[in-house]
Amino acid sequence: MTAPILLDEEKVFKDPVHKYVHVRYQIIWDLINTPEFQRLRRIRQLGTSLYTFHGAEHSRFNHSLGVYEIMRRMISKFHLSEDEVLLCLCSALLHDVGHGPFSHSFEKVFKTDHEEWTQKIVEGNTQINQVLKRFSDDFPKKVSEVIGKTYPNKLVVSLVTSQIDADRMDYLLRDAYYTGVNYGNFDIERILRLLRIVDDQVVIKYSGMHAVEDYILSRYQMYWQVYFHPVTRSAEVILRKIFQRAKELYQGDYTFRIFPEPMLPFFKEGKISLKQYLDFDESTVLYYIHEWCREKDRILSDLCERFLHRRLFKYIEYDPNDYRMWSDLEALFVKDGIDPRYYLEFDSPSDLPYDFYRQSEEEERMPILLLMPNGDLEELSRKSVIVQAISGKRRFDHKLYYPEDLVTDAIRKRIGGK
Repeated sequence: MTAPILLDEEKVFKDPVHKYVHVRYQIIWDLINTPEFQRLRRIRQLGTSLYTFHGAEHSRFNHSLGVYEIMRRMISKFHLSEDEVLLCLCSALLHDVGHGPFSHSFEKVFKTDHEEWTQKIVEGNTQINQVLKRFSDDFPKKVSEVIGKTYPNKLVVSLVTSQIDADRMDYLLRDAYYTGVNYGNFDIERILRLLRIVDDQVVIKYSGMHAVEDYILSRYQMYWQVYFHPVTRSAEVILRKIFQRAKELYQGDYTFRIFPEPMLPFFKEGKISLKQYLDFDESTVLYYIHEWCREKDRILSDLCERFLHRRLFKYIEYDPNDYRMWSDLEALFVKDGIDPRYYLEFDSPSDLPYDFYRQSEEEERMPILLLMPNGDLEELSRKSVIVQAISGKRRFDHKLYYPEDLVTDAIRKRIGGK
């Protein structure tokens, strides 16, 4: 293990959310300049949200820098060893490096997991791995374990991934800024000032409870007003259908106008190499979507034109238990020559804004604890009426998506007469 090297002069990034991002360690500067991290400039943070909020063009790159900056500020007040400081900073910076193009749409169709790919990038044959190994041979493994939530020091893990962590605090503030909404704003300065470590876990002083309430409500509002916005979901539905159709055509020996070479590893459902994964970004996907508008296959070309020119599907509220309506619509679609596999979609995002710890739950559901004036620790929802009202309650948004311009009066009548 080598001693951490400091830069001759601190590097500073201008940032619209945090004003400045400060870099003083050589290892952080070197990680930022690796090809794998620079690739995040070509992965949007909010996927298809720009179809709803035109300002949502920001990338995983600037989000990752923001998470690093919040982490830097969080740990500056804690008494951690220099090794732990570097572990926290590197893990925060690299936590999203495995995201694919249009992250969640891509993952659903091709069954990939960005956290697994992040760990592969950190531990694999990459420049990120080489940079981390300059500190120590086992350092990439430690960073990977923090990101995978298996690192033995749960304090370090909780700073990167928990119900109040550097990642969530940055994406709420950043996404609110770029979408132009006010929902995601909360008093991060007060939260950071009142964080404490008790029994190897991060807690917040009771006097900061209202700031944490605001944070929880900001998260709740951002999910329902921004992340799950039905127009955004409509664009995501069409994007998933494009991936699905292209994959089906390839597996059916269809001859593409322009052969989608970079997508073959994902179409084949075989082992995908690290290089193949890292070569794939949103600029590649958008190039093929643009070209596929001229494909002979009517379904693929139509879906691509819809996505490219924002001719999105219409949506209605839908009861997922209404099997009769679903089967009726499928039959009507088939009768009218419209393939329901690509033009009729049920979508049901859900969110659990806050939960207290349950023995069977994943580790990230560990509660937010308040440090009371007498030194006791109390779980947040036991002291906050506001948080108690939404704690442990999963909310769903059931909608049916379809192309209004293609459907017949018979279909409209069935939809309207739910």
